[in-house]
Order: sequence, then C-alpha cells, then structure tokens
Amino acid sequence: MPELLRLFGLRFFFYSNDHRPPHVHVRSNDGEARFSINPVSCLENNGLKKPDLNLAQVIVETNKEEFQRKWNEFFKS
Repeated sequence: MPELLRLFGLRFFFYSNDHRPPHVHVRSNDGEARFSINPVSCLENNGLKKPDLNLAQVIVETNKEEFQRKWNEFFKS
C-alpha cells in the first residue's frame, strides 16, 4: 500500500491492486474516503467527519499533480 502523504492526522495512499480511474484513499481515525484525482471529487466516504473530508479535498486538490505522477509511476500508466 504506497503511502503518499501524512498530514493533519490524515493518511493519503493507494492500494497496490487499485483500479482506474486514478484516485487516492484518505484514512483518519474515524474512517476512510476515496477521491478522484482529476477532477478532484469525493467518490466515497465511509466515516470521515465533514471537517476532515473538506480538509482532505483541499489537500488532494493542492497535491493532485504529484498524486497523478505517483499513480502513473506506480501503476505504469
């Protein structure tokens, strides 16, 4: 499970057997969400509180180019 970033109690990562379209998982102590990278949008939320979900979206938006680059490197796409 490649970890991309840890920030403000949120962990951003891919699962090693993930599928397209490019997306990132975000986990906190409360739950997990999944965001598409481009365009950035929440695809699924399983327990992340609204403030963490909003913060995660801002972080994904800020880092989307880097996350896309890491997705392409890891999944060879």
